[in-house]
Amino acid sequence: MSFPRASGILLHPTSLPGRFGIGDLGKAAYEFVDFLEEAGQSLWQVLPLGPTGYGDSPYQCFSAFAGNPLLVSLELLVEDDLLDESDLTNAPQFPEERIDYGPVIELKTEMLAKAHANFIDRGSDEAKTEYLNFMDQTAWWLEDYAAFRSIKDAYGGKEWTKWDIYLRTYENDALHYWRERHSIEISIHRFSQYLFFKQWLRLAHYANSKGVKIIGDLPIFVAHDSADVWAHPELFYLDEEGNATKVAGVPPDYFSVTGQLWGNPLYRWDVMKKDGYQWWISRIRKALSMVDIVRLDHFRGFEKYWAVPGGETTAVNGKWQKGPGAELFNAIKNALGDLPIIAEDLGFITLEVKKLREKFGFPGMRVLQFAFGTDPQADEFKPYSFTPNTVVYTGTHDNDTTIGWFTGEGAGDSTRSNDQVKSERDFVLKYLGTDGREINWDFIRLALSSVAITAIIPMQDVLGCGSEARMNVPARESGNWSWRYASEQLTPEIRARLAEMSEVYGRNRERHPEISNLRSEI
Repeated sequence: MSFPRASGILLHPTSLPGRFGIGDLGKAAYEFVDFLEEAGQSLWQVLPLGPTGYGDSPYQCFSAFAGNPLLVSLELLVEDDLLDESDLTNAPQFPEERIDYGPVIELKTEMLAKAHANFIDRGSDEAKTEYLNFMDQTAWWLEDYAAFRSIKDAYGGKEWTKWDIYLRTYENDALHYWRERHSIEISIHRFSQYLFFKQWLRLAHYANSKGVKIIGDLPIFVAHDSADVWAHPELFYLDEEGNATKVAGVPPDYFSVTGQLWGNPLYRWDVMKKDGYQWWISRIRKALSMVDIVRLDHFRGFEKYWAVPGGETTAVNGKWQKGPGAELFNAIKNALGDLPIIAEDLGFITLEVKKLREKFGFPGMRVLQFAFGTDPQADEFKPYSFTPNTVVYTGTHDNDTTIGWFTGEGAGDSTRSNDQVKSERDFVLKYLGTDGREINWDFIRLALSSVAITAIIPMQDVLGCGSEARMNVPARESGNWSWRYASEQLTPEIRARLAEMSEVYGRNRERHPEISNLRSEI
């Protein structure tokens, strides 16, 4: 599928400003869409929107299909008469610049339970009919997810391999008994999903009405501690106790000399093939009911993936194994038609991976921060090497901010030496013909002026933030995914500068008024 020349901003909703400790789908999200429109941007890229688990990572979710209830706006629940304003008056004073997930989870859990009780007590007949329709349409994933979360809550958050054997093994009689005894807890989790999708789709339609398309993010792998693996163990490499025997990662790279050990259980592609990859077709269909374009994370894993034996403490001892390749994407295309997919093709990319991406016309990714080093692949990230069917980023959620990358002391989290870092910075200044005082805007200009059909700028680079605003440090176990910006940082000057630059380089949204309509489950 071809894309028009356009640009946009990478910002996860958790990073939005707001009163309750975490960005949500309320007022600030709509104001951000308005900012995009006024700044001439037609794309909003988000990270995965699922319910986060260990480490609060959106790439380790409790479900491949559910939404994150922490994103539900409490203020919109007041507007919908599901909470009273008095319910929010005693909310804690949260820090504005970082997310403290523990207190946020506690507050949101309490308020969602209260909204559920109020809905049962005073919800309108129309709203209750809408909710019943939602449950009917989503039962194929919602019932497993709600049961999984209720059991997990009862076990104090323990992973499912630590549950009672009859619940751990998805035994029908045990689950039937559990559902009867814990109907309220299960219902709260169902209802929280209804609220998330109601608010998300309302926001997504608003974005579409403003000429803004949403780029979602779909991780290739799912978390081991998820409803997907618990309910469908036959699709994954697991032993009799449910432990993963083969897990995902990547070999030693730019970020780590021991590789990255992600720990996700690997797919039994041979099993998935037997029914024509229906699980994947359902997953892509679900994603495209929420967003306009899907960024497919770790695309190279569909051609070959790095398989690490379960129990390893690093990713060094993995092996490359064959993925499903074109067979999977043909099955998805036959079921769903042309696929608006961006292929995240970073890392060690072979000719076979490139051919797979090109066969289906998926644009690949280029990151400007990777363009100036001594790595043999660096030239591929320089704009003079781009092909038009490319999505260019100044950096991604895994990179430092551009200012942090340029000004930080030493090699940071990368495997570069200090001499390599100095040489890289000197080359950047020569390449850009700049003194580096506004290196973030130099990189933004470089991205927008390139031949790449799509340019995406992380919000941190638009705002000129340093390393304190970094979203994620790969392989760091805590302290990630917590950055937020303040509403006053979105100044009229930034808006005007971004709009002018986008117009100069042919990416202004007025040139491309066409927009798709999201399909709704509600």
